[in-house]
Amino acid sequence: MANSTLKEKIAIVPRDVKKLIDERMDSFKEMGESDEWFSELCFCILTANSSAKIGIKIQNEIDFVNLSKEEISKELKRLGYRFYNRRAEFIIAARKFSNLKEILADKDGKEMREWLVKNVKGIGYKEASHFLRNVGVKGLAILDRHILKNMCKNGLIDEIPAKLNKRKYLEIEKILEKAAKSIGMDMGELDLYLWWMETGKVLK
Repeated sequence: MANSTLKEKIAIVPRDVKKLIDERMDSFKEMGESDEWFSELCFCILTANSSAKIGIKIQNEIDFVNLSKEEISKELKRLGYRFYNRRAEFIIAARKFSNLKEILADKDGKEMREWLVKNVKGIGYKEASHFLRNVGVKGLAILDRHILKNMCKNGLIDEIPAKLNKRKYLEIEKILEKAAKSIGMDMGELDLYLWWMETGKVLK
């Protein structure tokens, strides 16, 4: 019943929003074919405990490749980012994976995520799933607070967990995967619909 209700809600999403979501999904595929993976990884590092909106703003203004840690920290602070020192440290540490596309080439989506969580500072399951969706990898859930809240509203989960450890993350991901399949969508696409329902925005 919950999945049926969710399907009905998606069916009445305005046409212009559906078009924007289709365009966003196309842009993720293009990103996956590009050489901009490191920039997108930095964006996802920045979204942890922050917002996609400020992450996009920073991504458009900061040179993640050539600035020093001190310069990145200074720029993050100037742009209103709270965790400027720590995230600058994570971005510098991630530079050793500037060839990330090549590193992940022989792995499937879930193997890619495990590698990212294990090797990249500042990347957990949510951030790794977010990054991989944004470079065109399918079959992973981005369980941020907006998605969890919407899942709760639609009866997919009983409550928003106080802590989202690996076991709980994968447990809820399976629930969302089942819902997505019943609707005929990938979880990454469904994420955009659920996010729009909560925020009225389609970002990335």
